[in-house]
Amino acid sequence: MSARVALTFPGQGSQRVGMLSGLAEVEGGHRLLDAAEALSDLPLRTIAQAGTAEQLADTLFAQPLLYLADWAAGVTALSSGLRPVALAGHSLGELAALAVAGVYSVEAGLELVVERSRLMATVAAATPGGMLAVLGLDTTSIAAALAGIDEVWVANDNSPGQTVVSGTPEGLRAATESLTAAGARRIVPLAVAGPFHSPLMEPAAARFADLLRATTFEDAALPVFQNTSVAPSTDAATIRERLAAQIVSPVRWVETMDSLRSHGVTVLLECGPGAVLTGLAKRVDGLTAYAMEQTDIEAFRSEVGA
Repeated sequence: MSARVALTFPGQGSQRVGMLSGLAEVEGGHRLLDAAEALSDLPLRTIAQAGTAEQLADTLFAQPLLYLADWAAGVTALSSGLRPVALAGHSLGELAALAVAGVYSVEAGLELVVERSRLMATVAAATPGGMLAVLGLDTTSIAAALAGIDEVWVANDNSPGQTVVSGTPEGLRAATESLTAAGARRIVPLAVAGPFHSPLMEPAAARFADLLRATTFEDAALPVFQNTSVAPSTDAATIRERLAAQIVSPVRWVETMDSLRSHGVTVLLECGPGAVLTGLAKRVDGLTAYAMEQTDIEAFRSEVGA
């Protein structure tokens, strides 16, 4: 019996030097990178090949580079003959998932991503902040520890025992003290440039919603599980509405994994740099996860029968 496979697409934090190696293997890949450099007016090739960790963490570089890397991996998986039953992307990865699902063209998605990165970078510069990964505490304990602390919110519920909070520097300092006192095993600053997935990003979300309304959306070829709702959808209008809310809303990744499993998915293939989502999925019972960078796609297809 064939496994039911879903493709997952990572977001910021997965960036690394060499992340665009797969793009060169995809038809039109060089043209897309040319377009990305023209749209962003940034030396994306140079950063992808030899950028520093600080440069790669910059939202303006990270988002278009990850979008192209994720999309290329997803297209490569499909061109191998793999037949997934669903797609899901973590934060920025959701935009790549939607392009792979045919909701918009890869070029239209690239335009959205470049503008999204600019909007988020502008708001982050005006409203300094960041994100922290909290390890070793359940979500209930985290909510209790954050109660009464201003300007800090749960941003990503990544896996059992790993939650990300977002907020201002002052809010994060207070949160660190409270979460440590509550028994957090470790608190790790993330390599991102702002308080993403929090109400502080509302100015970016409002403008991004305008851009989405001006972009042609089609129904998805496969069900997509989005960050703001764990129910899958192929409907263009529903997908647009959910994507508009994503910038200021938590990434409900644990619920997404549970929902994928409840819809019969048993295997995940992470399409993009690294294996962050693969590691998170290994903490969820009933799912087997593979990272495409570490997997021979033909052997994978043979093993899972998909």
